[in-house]
Amino acid sequence: MKYLSFDIEATGLEEDALIIEFGMVPFDAETGIIATELSKHFYIKCPSFESLEPNLNEWVAKHNKELIQKAHKSGIPLETFKTELESYLDSKETKEYFSNERIVLFGKSISAIDLPFLNRDLGWEWMNKQFHHRNLDLSCYTMGLIDMGLLEKGMDSGAKLMEFLEMGEVEHTALEDAVNTAKMYLKLLDKFKTDK
Repeated sequence: MKYLSFDIEATGLEEDALIIEFGMVPFDAETGIIATELSKHFYIKCPSFESLEPNLNEWVAKHNKELIQKAHKSGIPLETFKTELESYLDSKETKEYFSNERIVLFGKSISAIDLPFLNRDLGWEWMNKQFHHRNLDLSCYTMGLIDMGLLEKGMDSGAKLMEFLEMGEVEHTALEDAVNTAKMYLKLLDKFKTDK
C-alpha cells in the first residue's frame, strides 16, 4: 500500500498545545520507495517563545525553543496551512501518486497527539473528507511485534527503535521524523518478511 507519512511538532502534549511544524512524505510499502520529491514542510505561526514560556512543560522549553522562535518568526497562519495542504492533496502529482484513492495517513503515535490536534485545528469534517478513516500507526505496529515476541519490550519507543535499526537519533523536526518513521516501517517489513 501507499501511505502519507507525516509528523507534527507542537508546543507540548497538552490539550491546548499549538501545532508549530508539519512535515509529510508519501511512500510505497510494496516497492520500499519514499517519494521525497513529493515531500512538504510547513512552519505554523505561533505566539513568541517568551509569551508561551510560562506555560510550557520543561522538556519543550529546553528542547524546542529554537523551533518555536522559527515558527513565530516565519510560520504561516493556520488557515493558510490548511489551504496549502488542501492544494497539495488536490494536486495532479499527489492524486496520480495515490491513484485518486483516499489517502491513508501513517506516522508514529499519531492516534494520541497528531490526529487529535489536526482534527481540532483543521476540522473533523475536513480531515474526514481528505483522508481515509483508517490509518497506520507505527507504535501500534511495533506493539504487535512485541506481543508476537519479534521485538523486545520498549521497542515501541521511537528512540529505541531508531537505535535497534541503526538509524541514529530522533531529530524532532517534523519532516525528518516523517521520513525516518517511513524508513523504520520499511526496515521492519523487510526484517520480518516471510517467504511465501
